[in-house]
Amino acid sequence: MSEHGSSAEHQQTRSAAGDRSPWLIAVVVSIATFMQVLDTSIANVALRHIAGSLAAGIDESTWIITTYLVASAVIVPISAWLMSVIGRKRFYMLCVALFTASSLLCGLAPSLGMLIFFRVLQGLGGGGMVPSEQAILADTFPPERRAQAFALYGIAVIVAPTIGPTIGGWITDNWSWHWIFFVNVPIGIVSLVLVQWLVVEPQALERERREQLAGGLHIDWGGIILVGVWLGCLEIVLDKGQREDWFQSNFIIGFAMASAIAFVLFVPWELTRRAPIIDLTLMAKPQFAVSFIMMMMVGATMFSSTQLLPQLLQENFAYTATLSGLALMLGGVTMLLMMPIAAQATSLVQPKYLMAFGLLILALAMWHLTSLPPDASFGFFSWARAYQMIGMPFLFVPITTASYADLPPEKTNQASALINVARNLGGSIGVSMAVTMLAQRAQFHQSRLVDHLVPSSPLHQEALRDMAARFAPEGVSVADAQRRAYGWLAQQVQAQASLLSYIDVFWSFAVVAGLLIPVALVLLRSVKHRGAQVAH
Repeated sequence: MSEHGSSAEHQQTRSAAGDRSPWLIAVVVSIATFMQVLDTSIANVALRHIAGSLAAGIDESTWIITTYLVASAVIVPISAWLMSVIGRKRFYMLCVALFTASSLLCGLAPSLGMLIFFRVLQGLGGGGMVPSEQAILADTFPPERRAQAFALYGIAVIVAPTIGPTIGGWITDNWSWHWIFFVNVPIGIVSLVLVQWLVVEPQALERERREQLAGGLHIDWGGIILVGVWLGCLEIVLDKGQREDWFQSNFIIGFAMASAIAFVLFVPWELTRRAPIIDLTLMAKPQFAVSFIMMMMVGATMFSSTQLLPQLLQENFAYTATLSGLALMLGGVTMLLMMPIAAQATSLVQPKYLMAFGLLILALAMWHLTSLPPDASFGFFSWARAYQMIGMPFLFVPITTASYADLPPEKTNQASALINVARNLGGSIGVSMAVTMLAQRAQFHQSRLVDHLVPSSPLHQEALRDMAARFAPEGVSVADAQRRAYGWLAQQVQAQASLLSYIDVFWSFAVVAGLLIPVALVLLRSVKHRGAQVAH
């Protein structure tokens, strides 16, 4: 009893709720997260409109996305150290303020160069928000109630990308791209006011901060530089690799080598520091390491499918940005319904079983997408997205909850930073792999389909005659009608090749999800067994 009482008292001293309800704090910190994650998915939808407005090419405009991702990737792993030095509440409010102010500046940017610069600032603010919010929740809620807290928080983290394309498409189609940034300003201001009013900086954290600074501020500059080069260059490689033809480009080779060298130097450097910027010893804990891997999978699937499905709908099925977003809306509703169920299940069932169930549902949902027909309806895509979202809460909630299990309270900030590195890194890897696979498999399928277009084939000649006959009543000559028929046939081949390449990507995600099921079951079972032995 005394141990439980001591644990509860220690938990209370680290709570950000003070005398208020911890659920109020959970709602407050979820506001800014929803804004930040929503903005990321909205910007992807509006990219072509931004490029046209600022007289920039599509290749140049992609740096709007890349620079944000790089800045976010660099700040996330060092956010734990910044929280311990600045103070968690101060750091969080600084991130929200920076994200809000830079959003306003992005909307006012007169040129592409200025917009990219402000996106870097926005990425620094947005990247630091999520780890600090998760750390606040982990310390504010006792272990037995964390699942419910992370379920509420997960609505913001996972539902926002789902509805982002819809909102982004509607704003872009009806207003202008400037408003995808302006809408962040009032939300950010409301978040700052509520955080300042309701969120408390725990006395335990203030005491730890004073003790850390008592002997002087020790800054691991080597770790900061190495992690920045490693993740920053890796993000550029993943984001630009396919566009630059991967390792056929000296640009990609240079950044890949810089990232690899920085990583090789970073690991031994951090393991030998007295006050490392990132506590890599957490990765030696099997439960945390498995949670890290699973969160990478969640990030890869969530971000890649959120990007690929609207792209598929707009390019192959001629949907508008708004309509393609609406096709994903049922998935968001499904997520809202399943989150509380997943939270309740986490308190009753061991996380490894819930993760296995979530991976099974995800694998089946991706397998269902491999039956994609050329004339797929709006309902097909809506339900396919809903099937996928059924399994996602059973991954996100138990993974996030399990990642903090058996960790001492002072490791909360570090664990939160690393788990968010996993989610972001997994998302970047997943999107990069999916885009690369799409391009390569489309070329493969196109070459195979062209092999079947034999001019001497009766079916080939009949198809050309039929299409030429359709074009003839439009008043064109026989030669023009035949040229149009050839063009139509080429378009059909390209469309079929593209559709088959999407099916290949969905199949690969189904296989990966299926292979991870025994990983979750076997590795997490051994951790639970050892934990029981230690307890006894």
